[in-house]
This record gives sequence, structure tokens and C-alpha cells, in this order.
Amino acid sequence: MPKLSKRVVEGAEPQSTDYVIWDDELPGFGLRVFKSGKRSYLIQYRSAGRSRRYSIGVHGVWTPELARKEAKIQLGRVAQGDNPAEERQLDHKAVTVKELCELYLKDFEAGLILGKGGRPKKSTTLVTDTGRIHRHIIPLIGTRRVKDLVKADVNKVLKDIMAGKTRASVKTKKLRGRANVRGGVGTATRTVGLLGGILTYAVEAGIIEHNPAHGIRKPKDNVRNRRLTEAEYRTLGEMLEEAAKDEKYAITV
Repeated sequence: MPKLSKRVVEGAEPQSTDYVIWDDELPGFGLRVFKSGKRSYLIQYRSAGRSRRYSIGVHGVWTPELARKEAKIQLGRVAQGDNPAEERQLDHKAVTVKELCELYLKDFEAGLILGKGGRPKKSTTLVTDTGRIHRHIIPLIGTRRVKDLVKADVNKVLKDIMAGKTRASVKTKKLRGRANVRGGVGTATRTVGLLGGILTYAVEAGIIEHNPAHGIRKPKDNVRNRRLTEAEYRTLGEMLEEAAKDEKYAITV
């Protein structure tokens, strides 16, 4: 087993299933490599005859050095009879989907949510994610406890959005502005994809052990292959520019 250095951590390749690389200098300290490619530091220890795991945090937010220091602190608490995993579990039992979404958006704004290529998600994505969270996810399951969610709940979110149950006319920040929120197949597919990402975030944060959105069959989004011509792009730009001057309109997702 190698020492968990930056070279080892960043060189760890994802496999078909999650796996753990254990540190050879600090027993119980390891790196969980998700099949998605994300990496998270953890400790494993025994308490009351049971093996327990405690998630420290995601690589990128945590460096190997800082994670090692935190591991020593938590393992020191274990040696004194504490059970950090159980304490965290008790704290997380009451976490609702709404509270989880707020934590996700807070970390997103801080640049801690990674997208493709391991780079922070773009600020433009924050706008669309926020809209989908507040207009679809929270109205449907915001009061539910995260730990209680099962695959059937996520599937119901998909079907409810497809059926237009979250359709509404909401007020925007613009004076007299309104936004028409619509459902449909495309919105449902993208929103449940986002929900799956948020639940993966919850797994990596140690709030839940498994993602109930995994394996959900989503309808294909209506992707169009034809590109606009140069003239059509100019026309679209002129229309958007005119619409922006009218405070009654807002662009929605």
C-alpha cells in the first residue's frame, strides 16, 4: 500500500466499481475512488465491535496533507472512545432535500462542485441548476429527508415533471416580470439528472451511503441536430435583445 501523496491520489484511475486505496503510514486512513472518477478521503475504524467509515471530504477541496491531519484528529477521538461516524449520522438523519440543495448551491458558488474534466462547474450552470432546484425539486420533495429517499421517489419526480405538476407562473426579480415554468420530457430528464448529481454529492459528503437515483431510466432528451444559420443567429440575437428591454419577460429553463 502506498502513502497517499498528491501523485498517488491524482494518478488513481476509476474502475467499474468504487474502491479504496489505504495509506501505508496511517492505519485506517484511505482514499475512496468512485467509478465516476471523483476521489474522497476517509477513515475506517472499529467501534463496539463494528467496522465504521467516516468521510473526510472530496479531493480538490481537501489536499492529502490536510486530510491526513483530519484523519489523525478523528482517529484520536476514536482512541478516546468517540464514534465520529455515528455522531455525523445522527446529525444527518434530519437533513431534508431542501437543506441538501442549499448546501450544494453554497458549495457550487464557492467553486467546490466539480464538473467534467475535474474543473469547477461554470457560473452559467449555477443559474440553470438554481432554477431547476427551486422550481421543480424543492416543490416536489423538498421536505423529504434525504436518507429516506428510494428509487421510486426519484422516479416519481421524473413522472411528475413530465406530467407538468410543477407548471407555474412565478415572479422574477425584474419589475412586473413573470417566468412561465413548464414541465415536459426534456425538463424532467435534465432535472432528474441534476438531482442525481446532488445525491452523489450527498454520498461524498457522508450524508447517505447509496444514490437512489442510480439506475433510473430517463427518456431521451429531444436533441436537435440542425444548427442555426448565420442569419438565424442574427435574428435570434435581435429578438433576445428586444425581449431583454421588456421587463415583463424572462428566460426560463
